[in-house]
Amino acid sequence: MKRYLGRKKLMRIYLDNSDTHEGKPLWQLLLHKVKEEGLAGATVFKGAAGIGVRTELHTFEIWSMAQTLPVVIEIIESEERIRDFLDKYDSMIGEGLVTMCDVEVLRYKDASQSRE
Repeated sequence: MKRYLGRKKLMRIYLDNSDTHEGKPLWQLLLHKVKEEGLAGATVFKGAAGIGVRTELHTFEIWSMAQTLPVVIEIIESEERIRDFLDKYDSMIGEGLVTMCDVEVLRYKDASQSRE
């Protein structure tokens, strides 16, 4: 688990839940690619509201049949691995925002690894 500790990068990919690639939800495809590439992991957050690339408000409306809501995928990994991942799969992202910032991983625990 030590490979995951220390100074890393946090990449956030901002999408809409309606974004697709080849007919499948984009957030789901990217999550599978994270697993295939062996990255440390990823988390997908579904937002309650947001303002998109065209400054349109995306929010939950009880009367609407189709809900367009923000989705954020967070990946913490080394900068090299994040950049390689983004280079490889950037073409899947038609619209969206990708950011990267510094983080320090203090703990990364896997209960199955700590048993003796």
